[in-house]
Amino acid sequence: METVRFYQRSGLIDEPARPHGGGYRTYGEEWIHRIRFIKRAQLLGFTLDEITSLLKLEGSLACTSTRYLAARKLAMVESKLADLQAMKAALTGMVARCDSEERDDGCPIIQALIDD
Repeated sequence: METVRFYQRSGLIDEPARPHGGGYRTYGEEWIHRIRFIKRAQLLGFTLDEITSLLKLEGSLACTSTRYLAARKLAMVESKLADLQAMKAALTGMVARCDSEERDDGCPIIQALIDD
């Protein structure tokens, strides 16, 4: 429920009216669909600001704008993947050095971090 309140404070979803005489607010299908949309977009790496932009495009014929946002996110993901591949290669090399070198003068991983 805290997530729903956070989305309300962020302006991503509206707060349903409180029933007369108190009681619990009811969230209809519209809210459920909106929350699912937000969660799916978050899983794809969109920020809340980007999700707000996507929600503004919802229901319009703004496929070009939506595609632009998705393509920009894809480029960012590809850049992060390249960074992760470089990190993997560096760490693989360090572990291999540790496995193949004698440790008379300290840890090869620590030395690689100092040297590089």
